[in-house]
This record gives sequence, structure tokens and C-alpha cells, in this order.
Amino acid sequence: MRFYRGTHRYYCGVDLHARTMYLCLTDHQGTVLLHERIDCTPDAFFRAVEPYTDDLVVCAECIFCWYWLADLCAEHGITFILAHALYLKAIHGAKTKNDRVDFEKLVVLLRGGAIPQAYVYPPAMRATRDLLRRRLFFTRKRSELLSHVRNTFHQYNLPAPKGTLLPRKSRVNLPTRFQDPMVRKSVEADLELCATYDGIIRDLEKTVDRQAMSHDAHGLHLLQTTPGIGRILGLTILYEIHTIHRFPRVQHFSSYARLVKAPRESAGKRLGTSGAKIGNAHLKSVVSG
Repeated sequence: MRFYRGTHRYYCGVDLHARTMYLCLTDHQGTVLLHERIDCTPDAFFRAVEPYTDDLVVCAECIFCWYWLADLCAEHGITFILAHALYLKAIHGAKTKNDRVDFEKLVVLLRGGAIPQAYVYPPAMRATRDLLRRRLFFTRKRSELLSHVRNTFHQYNLPAPKGTLLPRKSRVNLPTRFQDPMVRKSVEADLELCATYDGIIRDLEKTVDRQAMSHDAHGLHLLQTTPGIGRILGLTILYEIHTIHRFPRVQHFSSYARLVKAPRESAGKRLGTSGAKIGNAHLKSVVSG
């Protein structure tokens, strides 16, 4: 766990939502200078913090909509700290939880050097990484459809198709093996949707592949020289890591890839492990597979 321990003249905690945000801004002594809810827009945020941009640090949790706030702070030279939401939950958990309490706690933790940091992924490669993750979502949906087709054969006690159903040629005439027209229609619908996913996935792969050539062609080539790492695995590792230099030790990388089980111990007794969801799930699926 990395904590941000920088000192600044002003500290701003942001409880970010899709349409509104809560701001709590204090000086170094803890005097509250700003405490309000505003619209979740760049103009509204910058108008609120503009009088304090001289040595200001802004902190927000790593929820789904932090991209624009990090980019806005970088544009105006404001230090932005992305708080690790799962670690933060363990630290500032309390009896009462609401938006007003949350953003006040962010400021207190920020001033005290107790904010667990998450990595602020650079915007130049961020959209491509998200597109690659979207491709994974579509491949899982296609797998669900193909599993349903295979299960339908078992359901009606028919010989299941041999081998994988990923190649389109292996799906030809599968619906005709069912006598019931309703069952046949169900399988046809699954396979038709699979064909749509095939085209979308293939197009996304080509797009990401072309983009990777402009981002880090050399790094992608080195990854693919490793036995067992092909084009898709290489792209996933490249975009999920971004740069290996952000990990000071190999142990940090192993932990980030969810390859390390954190022991829970007390009074010399081992109570099990924890932190199974801390780290990068996308990276674990490729480095542990």
C-alpha cells in the first residue's frame, strides 16, 4: 500500500458522482475554506477551486468517473491524487456514511498522509486500454452464447459438437440437428448473435493492434517473443501495465497482478488470507493462466 505524504498549502477532497460532486477544501492548518456541493462539470469545479490553485492538491476516489477530473487537474497544473477505493474503505469506515462525511474524511486523510494511492493511468493510452477491456466483455458474452448452444445438445441428449465452436465453420448446420423447430430457432438465434460478436471483436482487435503500434511497438514485440504470449495476451499485458518502471520491485508487480496472498496474522497465529480483490483482475487472468 502506497500512501501520499506530500505537503501543500491547500487540500481538497472530492466526493465524485455522475452529476454532482461534494467539495471540502482546507488550508494546511485544517481551516475549512470551502464546503459545498456543485455540479459535476469542469467549469463549476475550476470556478470553485480557482482562488486556491497556488499549491493545491485534489483527491478523489477511483470510481468510474474520475478520468475527466484527473485530466482537468493536469491541464491546470494541479496535483491530483487518486485514492484506492478498497484500501480507503478499510481506513475511513465509520458508523455514519454519507457524501458529506466522505469528502471531509478525504481531506483529513490527505492532510495526514494517509491516502492510499491508486495509479493515475495516462490519458494517451487510457482509451485504448478501455477499448481492449470492452473487447474482453464481448468475448465473454460470445462464450456464454456458445456454452448455451453446447448445453442445448446435452439437454436433448444429442451428441455434442466436437472441438471448439469459435471458428464459424464449426457452427455450420448445428441448428439442423434439432427436430423441434422452437429449439432450432433458439440455437439459430444464439449463433446469429455469435456471428455479430465475431465481427465486432475482430474489428476491435484490429483497431487496438494498430493503435499499439503507435504507443509502444517495441514493447509489444518484446512481449510476443515470450513463449505462450500471442497478440491478444501481449496487448493486454502492455496496456494493463503501461510501464513496468512504476513497480519498484518485482514483489510489487506480483501483488498488483493478484499473485500474492496477503496473510492475516495476529499474536503469531495465522488467521487466513485477505486482499483477494486488491490488484488488477485483467492482468491476473493473463499472467496466471
